[in-house]
Amino acid sequence: MKLMKSLVMGSAAMFASAGAHAADLPVKAKAVEYVKICSLYGAGFYYIPGSDTCIKLGGYVRGTTALGTNSVWGAAANGVAGAHNRLSNYYTAQSRFDFNVDTRTATEYGVLRTYAELAFTWTGGGYSGAGTSAINGSTAYTTSPASQVSGGGLSVYYAFMQFAGFTIGRAQSQFSSPWTNYPGNAFDGMPGGAGWEAVNQFAYTADFGQGITASFSAEDQVIRTTNIWNVSGATAAGLATGTYGAGDIGGSRSPDLVAMLRVDQAWGLFQASVAAHDNHAGYYGVDETTGHPSDKWGWAGQLALSIKNVPTGAGDTINVQGVYTNGASVYNFQQYMPSTFAIYSGTGVPGGYQSLGLGGVSDSVFVAGAGQQLTTTYGFNGAYTHNWNPYWNTAIFGGWGAVRYNNTAKGYICGAFVATLALSSGLPGCNPDFNYSVVGVATRWNPVKNLTFSTELAYTMLDQKYASGSTVALPVQAGIAKPAATYELKDQSSLQLMFRAQRNF
Repeated sequence: MKLMKSLVMGSAAMFASAGAHAADLPVKAKAVEYVKICSLYGAGFYYIPGSDTCIKLGGYVRGTTALGTNSVWGAAANGVAGAHNRLSNYYTAQSRFDFNVDTRTATEYGVLRTYAELAFTWTGGGYSGAGTSAINGSTAYTTSPASQVSGGGLSVYYAFMQFAGFTIGRAQSQFSSPWTNYPGNAFDGMPGGAGWEAVNQFAYTADFGQGITASFSAEDQVIRTTNIWNVSGATAAGLATGTYGAGDIGGSRSPDLVAMLRVDQAWGLFQASVAAHDNHAGYYGVDETTGHPSDKWGWAGQLALSIKNVPTGAGDTINVQGVYTNGASVYNFQQYMPSTFAIYSGTGVPGGYQSLGLGGVSDSVFVAGAGQQLTTTYGFNGAYTHNWNPYWNTAIFGGWGAVRYNNTAKGYICGAFVATLALSSGLPGCNPDFNYSVVGVATRWNPVKNLTFSTELAYTMLDQKYASGSTVALPVQAGIAKPAATYELKDQSSLQLMFRAQRNF
């Protein structure tokens, strides 16, 4: 009996053990889908697992310090930077992380592409005056955006899709040349052509082959307006900053309409662009019963030329462009430039406290009861870039822009200017026209691939047109710590220096 019991229990244990081992046998794993290289669209693309879409990730990390300015990377042209006193920064530092995503899918209609680029930026701010009396001097920290004091700022540079020749979203304006306001890949504040700042748009590009393309687009008007000034609302405080009236831009009505023709060849590139811009003002007074001026369309035209492989060295280039605008000034004085100028320095005029250079850029001006007077601008910029060797290159760059008001607009502005600021030369000496120019040099070193150390020197000049020796009586300006005093109107200049390190990936 004991023998039989032992045999039964032993058999049961054997089968149980066999069952357990069978349960532990490995099951065939699902095949791992490794990321594969996508060679259809150039280096850096990979197939997204489980799809026929290719993706490329990229970006850069950058550190920049600019000397002699409160911005990165522009001129000391207004505000505390232009005041040139104890509130002006001797240096301004910035750090940035840029990240971009590029996806592409082959379809029967051509390539479907999406592209987005985001930048996380921290820029050191500065301090503006916040005092309320002669014995209550105080300052307040200022930066843009204000949230940077605790967490930096996020910028959406690009976010668009392209399909069957159409571009939809925030992309480079079809008006701009490929190098935008950077003919030498240097200095943000260059006049003389449309800027880098992207714009919401609906565009179509036709490719005729052999490097010839044409684009037509409807682009967001809102960020393409410099100023529409109601001169009837001009104040002493505003005029002292180059603001020739109350800002009076109305809501959006029509997008900017843009057409562009480009010829891209081995020798270089030629591009012609035109744009139409609707100037839509608000009301003459505080409410809608006061009336308003009628809309007035402005326009801009630009020619751009790039010459590659200049005989001075392999990869050397020359980029030049010229632009003319009437009621569409942002296509010349682009978004990375100031639209008002107020630069201070010393004076030799007896009784004068300091000298001041003033200038204001607008698309149009008007007074209560009258129509808009469009502002004319024209300018050019260019650069020559020389490659010393595979690791070093230098760019010499420059730009010039002119602002011209017609006689009616000058009458509006000068009437307010003479009466409010007591211009010593009176109406005959009043002329709000001005020229603004930039010259500079940039040198870059690439010790290893995708790592660049660069330095740039930029000299900016404001050529104002008020009569030589004229003076104005300005009110106290607490924000820049300037006293109520007599100031000489005079041409001004400033010098800025920038150092940067950038790692692309």
